[in-house]
Amino acid sequence: MYWHQVEFNASPVLFGYYNPPFGYIGLLSCAEFCIVELKEQKMKVFVTGASGFVGSAVVKELLSAGHQVIGLARSEQSAKIVSEAGAEVLMGSLEDLDTLKQGASEADGVIHAAFSHDFTDYLKASELDKTAINTMCQAMLGTAKPIVVTAGILGLEPIEGAITEESSTANSPRLSEATALALAEKGVHASVVRFPPSVHDKGDKGFVPFLIQLARNKGVAAYLEGNIRWSSVHRLDAARAFRLAVEKSAKGAVYNVIGDNGIALRDMALLIGEKLNVPIKSLKDEEIDSHFDWMGRFIRFDSYATNQKTKELLDWEPTHIGLLEDMEENYF
Repeated sequence: MYWHQVEFNASPVLFGYYNPPFGYIGLLSCAEFCIVELKEQKMKVFVTGASGFVGSAVVKELLSAGHQVIGLARSEQSAKIVSEAGAEVLMGSLEDLDTLKQGASEADGVIHAAFSHDFTDYLKASELDKTAINTMCQAMLGTAKPIVVTAGILGLEPIEGAITEESSTANSPRLSEATALALAEKGVHASVVRFPPSVHDKGDKGFVPFLIQLARNKGVAAYLEGNIRWSSVHRLDAARAFRLAVEKSAKGAVYNVIGDNGIALRDMALLIGEKLNVPIKSLKDEEIDSHFDWMGRFIRFDSYATNQKTKELLDWEPTHIGLLEDMEENYF
């Protein structure tokens, strides 16, 4: 979205809102005017998870685009990371509901990138996420402020073999998407960025490092037999999608932020086995839980996904290296 300063007979008379798909809104059609300055509208964005793996990249992306950032930080160490990045610090956590309301009230928009990564109690983490989203949106009802929440691809229903933007969240263990879309129906400018199982880059502490460490500990790189595929996206591509989504301020939009559409888990196991010099092994379904522990429920989901609609809606294209290349260069 852009604001044009407009002059009539060399005297400034108004600022006209310009929305590229629709043209000018609110300008006098009969007036003789000239556009003398074009400025992209800047925002103050409240970012949860601002010191985290994804959130820190989002903060840098927003600041580099000229926006201001309020970053939620739950510790002095996190606050230092947020401050040194150039953002304003708001101390608190997802459990500090008054702080979340404050951040959402003081900002022009919200990017909710925080999540409790206690995968041993995923249902509790999901409920905390839902409460945080509802709390922030209480401060946004009746406004045009955008909020972009994070959701996941895993567990969504495929359509003709692929998870698309229209795929159902009925079987998803994460509650954020359903929560955001329900709020959008009430008028909140809530949209959803869906992440694949792997958001990768140096410093990753997610599923892929867990698989690598598990192979080290057990002396075998295992995978579930069958054609199980995981989609992925580079952290910096994800950060750019977040920025574009909050700038777009859509109501009820869902974005599949996908780089690699689907990498076979067997190919990941082959690379891990090669790098660690351990054998690879195909496991039957009944062997999964004992081998992968808490990750067993996630490893079973095939997550081949498409992103064509997302690329068109956000004018977004992933440009960074894929997961296997990133693993090869940075994970061992």
